Amino acid sequence: MDLPIAPPLQPMLAKAASGVPEQPVGELVWSYEPKWDGFRAIVFRDGGEVAFGSRGGKDLARYFPEMVDAVRAELPPRCVVDGELVVPREIGGRTRLDWGALSERIHPADSRVRLLAKKSPAQFVGFDLLALGDEDLTSLPFSDRRTALLGTVGGGTRCHVTAATRDAATAQRWFETFEGAGLDGVVAKRLDGRYRPNKREMLKVKHSRTADVVAIGYRPHKSQPGIGSILLGLYDGGELRMVGGASAFTAKRRVELLAELEPLRVGDDVVAEGEATRWRSSADRSWIPLRPQRVLEVAYDQMEGELGEVGSQVGVRFRHAARFLRWRPDRAPESCTFEQLEVPLRYDLADVLARER
Repeated sequence: MDLPIAPPLQPMLAKAASGVPEQPVGELVWSYEPKWDGFRAIVFRDGGEVAFGSRGGKDLARYFPEMVDAVRAELPPRCVVDGELVVPREIGGRTRLDWGALSERIHPADSRVRLLAKKSPAQFVGFDLLALGDEDLTSLPFSDRRTALLGTVGGGTRCHVTAATRDAATAQRWFETFEGAGLDGVVAKRLDGRYRPNKREMLKVKHSRTADVVAIGYRPHKSQPGIGSILLGLYDGGELRMVGGASAFTAKRRVELLAELEPLRVGDDVVAEGEATRWRSSADRSWIPLRPQRVLEVAYDQMEGELGEVGSQVGVRFRHAARFLRWRPDRAPESCTFEQLEVPLRYDLADVLARER
């Protein structure tokens, strides 16, 4: 590729903030965007050559052949665009993001990749223009890069531009409502900021919630003594469904948890088979079942799947690993149901995109 910016390129990052930052009195400092929860990807296009640089430096192009074609058809002939790969899906008459379908796209078999490209095609949402033609735009203020982005990207069927606002109240409303479209917060960028790869120059405000869940099993740690992760469940009517796991523990705490949970083992020789990991289908996902007697409180950001009526929560789970907060000996396991979870407002994906040109 003969571009002013060549891959690999580390994307600019964000640091956590406790709330949406206000604009200083009499000034416009921040630009606010919905926070997309897909695969971060910097698109490099030089004529027919296309690469999707991931945060880890890996080219994702082979996993998204339909997006390679879309970039050739919808983006400028020579450009570098920072954004997010997402997979939309219609749920309940609205289009929202499907994290599970997106995760499945990373598969080693080319035949499977081609099948999924047709079954769950992706889209690209751009939020920064880093180069256009022979010009490197990274030293320009973000406000100028945003203007250039709106002038060159969008109007197609698969490549879009994220919505943005300079009004903090609007950003706060987005934070509260756009989760229903599958997003998980708000990002704030300085209007005068240049693009700084691998630097945490932006602010991100993410959803944070807690839930009381049942410890239904554990996976031993692969390389050291103790617990690798605690598997979590919630009651759906009379059925206990797995909803994810909690795994961030110190080495000392892993050993302590193993001692606490061992007495609850269903049997010394009982091992259950878990779902295959989305990343490596051959990985060992077996786990040790426990009698459902212990309740713990966890922190989480989002649920994946559509919360519905009792008996319909199959596939609903924590989108990311939950964080262990404390044991809840005051709670009965049967009281840990899906009803405690907050149901986000249902917004359509189209509400989170910039108006097409």
